[in-house]
Amino acid sequence: MGEFVNLENDIESGVATIRIERPPMNAISMQLASELREIAEELSSNQDIGAVVVWGGPKIFAAGADIKEFPTLQNKQEAHEFSLLLHGALLALENLPQITISAVNGYALGGGCELAMATDFRFAGESAVFGQPEVLLGILPGAGGTQRLTRLIGITKAKEINYSGRQVKADEALQIGLVSAVFADDDCYPQALEAAKSYARGPKSLQFIKRVMMDGLALPLDEALKLEAEAFGDCFETEDRLIGVQSFLDHGPGKATFTRK
Repeated sequence: MGEFVNLENDIESGVATIRIERPPMNAISMQLASELREIAEELSSNQDIGAVVVWGGPKIFAAGADIKEFPTLQNKQEAHEFSLLLHGALLALENLPQITISAVNGYALGGGCELAMATDFRFAGESAVFGQPEVLLGILPGAGGTQRLTRLIGITKAKEINYSGRQVKADEALQIGLVSAVFADDDCYPQALEAAKSYARGPKSLQFIKRVMMDGLALPLDEALKLEAEAFGDCFETEDRLIGVQSFLDHGPGKATFTRK
C-alpha cells in the first residue's frame, strides 16, 4: 500500500495488520507518519475489521523518529508542524473504533514507543526495549511521549523515564504497566494476532466501550458518566444486544456469536 507502511486485511478473522517496513530501524519519517495516518483513516470505516495489530517485524518495532530529518527543521514553526504531523498520525491510530494491539519486537524508542502507546494494548517480546530518549538530544518527545506515558504508568515514573532518557526492558515495562504481556520473541506477533481475533469476535459494544473510556479520560466524572449513559442506550439499538441477551437467557454467559452490528 505505502512505501513504508502496509496494511494486511484478513476478512475471515476480522483482523488487520499494520506493518511498519522501513529498514534498517523503522525510523519514523514524515512520509511514514503520513502513510500511517492514511491507513488509519481507511481502517476507521472498515466494518469488516474488528481488531488491528501494529507490527514492525521480528527484529525491531521502531527505533524512533528519523533524526536525519531534524536538520531540515529550520525554526520553531517547522518543528511545531512536524510534531503536529506526528500527533495527527498517532491520534488517527488511537481513535480507531477497532481494538488495537502493538506487537513489539526489539526497540520501541522515542517515536516508536509513542507509536506503541497509541494502541490499546502492547504485547512485548522478551527482548523488547522501550524508552523516550529525546532528552539526550536536547529536545523532548514530540509525538505524545510526555502525555500518553503519564496516563499509562503514572506521573512519577513517567517523569523519571522522560527526564533520564533511559531504556526500559520488557520485564520492567510489564511491571510498571507499560505493556500488557511479555512473550518469547517468536511468539509476540502470533499472540497479538490471537488476542486480536478474540476481540474481533466481540460485539459492537466493544467500540462503544473504547470510545467512552477514551473520551471520558479528559472529563470530570459527572460528564464522563453522561457519555457512558448515552453509549449504554446506543447498545440497545444494536443486533448484538439482542443476540447477547437471548444467548444468555438460553445458554448462559459467554456463548453468544456476535455480528459487530
